[in-house]
Amino acid sequence: MENLRMWRQCAVHPKPPEEILRSVSLSEKCLTGPGPSNCSRRVLHSLGQQVLGHLHPEICQLMDDVKAGLRYAFQTRNRLTLALSTSGHGGMEACLNNLLEPGETVLIAKCGIWGERAADMASRIGANVKYLETAYGVPFDHVALDEALSRHRPAVVFVTHGESSTGMKQPLEGVGKLVHKYEALLIVDTVASLGGEPFFMDAWEVDATYTGSQKVLGAPPGLTPVSFSSRAETKIFRRTKQPAYYWDVKILGDYWNCFDAPRRVYHHTVSATLVYGLRTALMQLAEEGLPASWMRHAMAADKFREGLQRIGLRCYIEDPRYQLSTVTSIKLPSGINGDILIARTMKKYKIEISGGLGPTVGKILRVGLMGINARTQIVHRVLFALQDGLQYSLKTKM
Repeated sequence: MENLRMWRQCAVHPKPPEEILRSVSLSEKCLTGPGPSNCSRRVLHSLGQQVLGHLHPEICQLMDDVKAGLRYAFQTRNRLTLALSTSGHGGMEACLNNLLEPGETVLIAKCGIWGERAADMASRIGANVKYLETAYGVPFDHVALDEALSRHRPAVVFVTHGESSTGMKQPLEGVGKLVHKYEALLIVDTVASLGGEPFFMDAWEVDATYTGSQKVLGAPPGLTPVSFSSRAETKIFRRTKQPAYYWDVKILGDYWNCFDAPRRVYHHTVSATLVYGLRTALMQLAEEGLPASWMRHAMAADKFREGLQRIGLRCYIEDPRYQLSTVTSIKLPSGINGDILIARTMKKYKIEISGGLGPTVGKILRVGLMGINARTQIVHRVLFALQDGLQYSLKTKM
């Protein structure tokens, strides 16, 4: 009783908050922004399995399965392929931290917000940041890259494959070969593209890449697949000690059994629940096959762009060669309040449409057709909601 009296005197909140005692019931939403995307029923079902310890034999087998699935998704034979317990930003930071040292030069292709984020992270490492800058929504070409490489002689080059802030796709064929001509390493962000756009890590000579579990793959957010080439490994094992323990892929590689060591080394407690989800998502991708998935996303994007024309909307990326299949950016028409339109589609139709991000705030709308949402039925639903949102926005203005 004395302890109870003392606890009551010390308590800041003597009673449990009412908010946390309420049960939660959510209506189902169609997640057609630039991510996350909806999980399939199979993925959601897999999340309900039991929690495992971080080195139980079952979790080790699941991690090995995930590695095999990721090598297929990335189209690589890299042994240092695993999933980080983090969001996509963690993948960006891990690649930069493991391949860049203070004082080294990094060349960042900047055509949207993700180049800006990479530059911010690289500057925190103490790297010398240089830009290969283009207008928003415009990819760089090999001539400009060659000139920038010759001028700056970077140790690392950072490129975003699918720039989701603008809906632009950066062609990658030949980029790795050119980067290696100058003895640099190539990092590619595939968060908004992997599984929905062709990507060949080995054939395109990419040294480090990362993606998000919650985009095309259709797993919950919280795991970020990464892969490092043998070239990248050479630098990782040669460099001075990695300053960030959590991103150290030498230790993470031991935990994920990438180096065939006699036993795994504990690094952190991976979420068995998220591993279940990612494994199931990768199983679905393997069952469908990458070429079929790439084609399905391209067809959904084509149908969506055709529908946009019919209702009088234009794509922000006008050249079809550089239009990202997974995220379509739409020019916001004059007189249309994007916030009102976005709120309307969510409130009335439970359909997510996003505004611009970073340099495109207030200029565009963004629609993501990824994973199980890259299908004709969803295309029609989004177009209908968009058209209604346009009309509603105009009426609200009047």
